[in-house]
Amino acid sequence: MISAVTGSLTAPRTLLLGRYDPSGRLRYVGRSTTLSGAAGRAVADKLAPPRSAHPWTGRTFSAGWGTQRTLDTVLVQPEVVMEVDVDVARDSAGRWRHPARPHLIRGDVDVQEVPLFGEGSARS
Repeated sequence: MISAVTGSLTAPRTLLLGRYDPSGRLRYVGRSTTLSGAAGRAVADKLAPPRSAHPWTGRTFSAGWGTQRTLDTVLVQPEVVMEVDVDVARDSAGRWRHPARPHLIRGDVDVQEVPLFGEGSARS
């Protein structure tokens, strides 16, 4: 599910994706490729700021492998499910090593239907 973005809430550039683990913790699983302007606008229409404390408050995210630079992120209410295309490469923490390619906003899928972190599926 979309849990944060780079850019702004009204013009997201990339998506930071999360999945819950069996203990209920929202885990970071990866970042998307850069969104086109049209895709960013379509996603922006579905995003909302967090309604309460976000599980990632205070967390920083690396801008890329081998860099000390961090991303400027905007946290969002983690309730929008996005189907993504990913390859099978994962790092030692289970995160996707390569950017996910956003495919489709899944308004028909509830957050509770997304497989837990560590289970299969490219839907996030």
